[in-house]
Amino acid sequence: MSNNLRAGEFYGQVPNKRNITAVTLTEVVHQQRISVPKHSHELGHFQLLLDGSYLENCGGKDVSLQPMTISWHRPGIIHKDEIGNNGGRFFMMEMQPRIIERLKEFSQIPDDFYVRNSSLVWLGYKLYQEFRNWQFCSDLVAEGIVLEMLANSVRKHNPFEKQKPVWLARIVEKLNEEFTENFSTEELALEANVHPVHLAAVFRQFYHETMGEYVQKLRIAHASRLLLNKEISLADIAFSTGFADQSHFTRIFKRFVGVTPGAFRNSID
Repeated sequence: MSNNLRAGEFYGQVPNKRNITAVTLTEVVHQQRISVPKHSHELGHFQLLLDGSYLENCGGKDVSLQPMTISWHRPGIIHKDEIGNNGGRFFMMEMQPRIIERLKEFSQIPDDFYVRNSSLVWLGYKLYQEFRNWQFCSDLVAEGIVLEMLANSVRKHNPFEKQKPVWLARIVEKLNEEFTENFSTEELALEANVHPVHLAAVFRQFYHETMGEYVQKLRIAHASRLLLNKEISLADIAFSTGFADQSHFTRIFKRFVGVTPGAFRNSID
């Protein structure tokens, strides 16, 4: 293995990995104490320590990390890791090169850092939960969280909007009217003529959720209205509301409503 690791390439076991447009998401597990050779990563990345412990030497400085600590490393930074006695489990979020290049247009790339008790940690953990429970529309949810994390990291240079901007109203109107379509954050950012990182952060600022979560709720609300008509099949409702298939529709409907679409329909006289 090269000492300059490529996307999704790590020392340790990789039980699960997923590539989306903006980021490569990887779960990495070390079962026991181990010294990881000095190495770097081609991609800038966030790293969330889920459990276990480890000591990292980066830039000549030793940093001891405990669970629910998140770190950021720019591309190519050399470091060396000592995994603790009980091993460790990590969630890695590697930014695709074009996202890093777009970030440079928005703000300077943040210096390497380590944080606990921060909203950045909970965003990372939220992304991990989405990763573990991947559903239809998770791509847009995950992309939104990633961009929020980047915005959080550079926020000191780029404060939030003081009031709801006109371009945000256009994006919300588009989502409300075309919620059955699949959009990427970049496509919506082009529509708004703003940076994707800024779009994700400002949407969260005013709507307190990602655009993907917002779209999921619109689809579920529309589906619940269609369920009132018992002549429309569940498969047809799933298709007409933008879900990949009936099983995806059922899982997400239950996640938001608490019961399956069939149970919801049967509860209506």
